[in-house]
Amino acid sequence: MKKIILPFRFGIAISGSLIGYFLLLSLFNLHIKPLFSVFNGVIVGFGIFEAIRFFKYEQGENFTYSKGFTTGVITGVVSTIIFTIFFLLYSTEINPDFNGQLLDFFSGNKNVHPGLITVVVAIMGFATTLVITLTCMQYFKNSWNLPENKK
Repeated sequence: MKKIILPFRFGIAISGSLIGYFLLLSLFNLHIKPLFSVFNGVIVGFGIFEAIRFFKYEQGENFTYSKGFTTGVITGVVSTIIFTIFFLLYSTEINPDFNGQLLDFFSGNKNVHPGLITVVVAIMGFATTLVITLTCMQYFKNSWNLPENKK
């Protein structure tokens, strides 16, 4: 149980940051512009990086690539699930016009179900989680390069 608490704590912190950033953008009506969602990757990346870094610090010599990868993935999945639930509530209950505004930006069909947009948000979150975790683990993995013998 103790092993899984760390990713949940960081996942909740990441999702809180994502929700705060989204609500900040909505104050200025910028949440309908997808360009600003690029910063979501920075937020998620920093959170996953810190989760793996803290986990590696806790594990010390027992840290392995697979344990670090699992920590990063669980952290990202937790944050994605929480943010997706928030997004669904926002787009259906808080601001029902949001999906129409978002689709107007793309000049697309306004008859898209909110569930489809929510699934797309979830898939983007899971994909971002995998890419960022793999990227972070390149930094944290133990090197197999042996030091050269110095004479």
